[in-house]
Amino acid sequence: MQFGLFSVSDITVDPTTGVAPTEHERIRAVVEIAKKAEEIGLDVFALGEHHNPPFFSSSPTTTLAYIAAQTSTLQLSTATTLITTNDPVKIAEDFAMLQHLADGRVDLMLGRGNTGPVYPWFGQDIRQGIPLAIENYHLLHRLWTEDVVNWEGKFRTPLTSFTSTPRPLDGVAPFVWHGSIRSPEIAEQAAYYGDGFFANNIFWPKEHFQQLIGFYRERFEHYGHGAANQAVVGLGGQFFIRKNSQDAVREFRPYFDNAPVYGHGPSLEEFTSETPLTVGSPQEFVDKTLSFRETFGDYQRQLFLVDHAGLPLKTVLEQLDLLGEVLPDLRAGFAQDRPADVPDAPTHASLLAARDAATAEDADPARPEAVRS
Repeated sequence: MQFGLFSVSDITVDPTTGVAPTEHERIRAVVEIAKKAEEIGLDVFALGEHHNPPFFSSSPTTTLAYIAAQTSTLQLSTATTLITTNDPVKIAEDFAMLQHLADGRVDLMLGRGNTGPVYPWFGQDIRQGIPLAIENYHLLHRLWTEDVVNWEGKFRTPLTSFTSTPRPLDGVAPFVWHGSIRSPEIAEQAAYYGDGFFANNIFWPKEHFQQLIGFYRERFEHYGHGAANQAVVGLGGQFFIRKNSQDAVREFRPYFDNAPVYGHGPSLEEFTSETPLTVGSPQEFVDKTLSFRETFGDYQRQLFLVDHAGLPLKTVLEQLDLLGEVLPDLRAGFAQDRPADVPDAPTHASLLAARDAATAEDADPARPEAVRS
């Protein structure tokens, strides 16, 4: 089970001071947060992609490469890579390069994005979001698995005898998560390729995501990648914790009440009741997070949103110290009675080992299939 952070890279006014960080301050803060994540023993740091204010992260691979140079164990990922408005060729090149620079500590989460104006900025039509996601990923998958690609599709110019460079590290492409909050077509796509499915369940009630994840698991098994409980699932989460739950609620309330991301809709109490957000004591946070397993089954990756809503860097780092204190309890809770056949989240090392094992098995002359061939 992997635990980590994801950032959507928002630049939001701190409601307690009326001051927003500059872009430079926010970018530097994300680097410090990622380094802190490794320091406290987290496994993953993921950064989103946006091309409009109030967000700064228009080039997550650049930021992640910089973080890679300052970390040694942290898995680097994206909270969204826009498969709809990015050229699949450029995604293939950028992430293979990052994979080499980070010695394999790279995967990515593909998504369609939910900011309508972005599509025409990059010459696309939001009404074609699903077909774009399906076609573009098919091309990306081929670019990473085939040395020479001939391609013709609907949404980009053809490719003739094209080789994407650099090639994936050790001939093993970065693992792909397909992120979605509402689209069964994306869950189907993840299942078809045997990829991971990330349900960022931070805003909607759990019943919606139970259906979406259940559908992905069913289709994963249908396509022969393993049993439904072996499908690779990731979830989102949010928290604000203090030693005393009353202090946590009092301190976080102005951030919740004023943050654009919450839409000035449900109250803090309603939101914490209906979504994964925990505002309370460390034990309340642990108990609620462990309950995700009861709702969604055993899964592989749990990411938390912490640096948002205008929270200052000092406060975010304090939150991570508290997370580090309870991280062993989370690991122990998720490991308890976990079935032996449920896989861990894929890494470069595990994917390379699986590839080599499959190659060796295919070459074994004692296998009847090898003899017949």
